[in-house]
Amino acid sequence: MSCQVVEFNGRRYAEIIRADARVETTVFFSPAASSMQFGLLAHRAGFVEPPHFHPSTNRSIIDLQQMFVVQRGVVAVDFFDDAGHALGEVVLEAGDAILLVEGAHSVRALADMQCISVKQGPFLGVENDKVELVSRA
Repeated sequence: MSCQVVEFNGRRYAEIIRADARVETTVFFSPAASSMQFGLLAHRAGFVEPPHFHPSTNRSIIDLQQMFVVQRGVVAVDFFDDAGHALGEVVLEAGDAILLVEGAHSVRALADMQCISVKQGPFLGVENDKVELVSRA
């Protein structure tokens, strides 16, 4: 399986692409309506994509998703319901990537870690872009 979907009670919390995932051709795993498209690009040697750009387009985005790729170390991502009750965890290692789609989560460094992180912008400040929950593990 190239993409692991993390769901609890019918709600999609995350999509994970493991470092060893392989596909023959480019594939995106996120639903087409998702505000972040998560997938793998794959082409045979010699492929050349024509020069292009992505035009500016008005889009209505009401969620804030986050994607990160573990460059080094080991990371646990814990998932919570809206009341702060623990639902489960996934452990990510170097090369693994995760798209946090919705729902509450926390990140724990199980070993010294570094990740590339991507979020939609603009950044509106911690007071507007993050709501902390009281964990009820």
